[in-house]
Amino acid sequence: MSQVTVRSVVYQIDGQNYEGRLAFDISQQGSRPGLLMAPNWMGVGAGAEEIAKSVAANGYVVLIADLYGQNVRPTNADEAGAAMMPLKNDRALLRKRMQVALEQLQSQEQAQVDTSNLATFGFCFGGCCALELARTGAPLKAAISFHGTLDTPNPADAKNIKGSVLVMHGASDPLVPKEQLPAFEDEMNAAGVDWQLLSYGGAVHSFTDPHANVPGKMMYNAKVAKRAFRSMHNLLDEVFKG
Repeated sequence: MSQVTVRSVVYQIDGQNYEGRLAFDISQQGSRPGLLMAPNWMGVGAGAEEIAKSVAANGYVVLIADLYGQNVRPTNADEAGAAMMPLKNDRALLRKRMQVALEQLQSQEQAQVDTSNLATFGFCFGGCCALELARTGAPLKAAISFHGTLDTPNPADAKNIKGSVLVMHGASDPLVPKEQLPAFEDEMNAAGVDWQLLSYGGAVHSFTDPHANVPGKMMYNAKVAKRAFRSMHNLLDEVFKG
């Protein structure tokens, strides 16, 4: 039986403190693949920890990246938007924060990580972050986005992607502009990336979030969430185990 624990990982970027959360099964011995999780716009919190714990129970070490800073913990949509938009508008800064978090996943000593088997996944804003990290050329075997935006200011950077890309999209998501989908496909194809785009009928934004309850806009969809996580785990099994 798994015994997943969650512990703090405090680190610095440009003299400022950041605090991620590390989830891993303390009953397991030896090194495990490392996953960097980019949370939704609410950042590090109880909801993100629950997801990290459920994923870690499958035999991974999961670090939730702190993208905002140790003292920035949004409590509502306005605060989340204020924290998120500077990063959405400055992809270089966003990428730096993801890169440092990935370094922390590899260097922390609370759980042993197999640094030859790394991947990233994220939700909504975090899905954007996962894809941007992959575009830096980070040593990832997979980058996975759940209901995230797909745009990037530098599509040519897709040539740097080293692993597989999986995007899971709600076909009725009003927050991801329709034109982003063919643009993403063109970006991936031009770079020769191994990519998948799964579009779920009847799903809107935030379909994996049990707390999402804005009909027609952001809604939890248990069936689609189950399918999406299964798709993630299938890809991770493929890229880590062959």
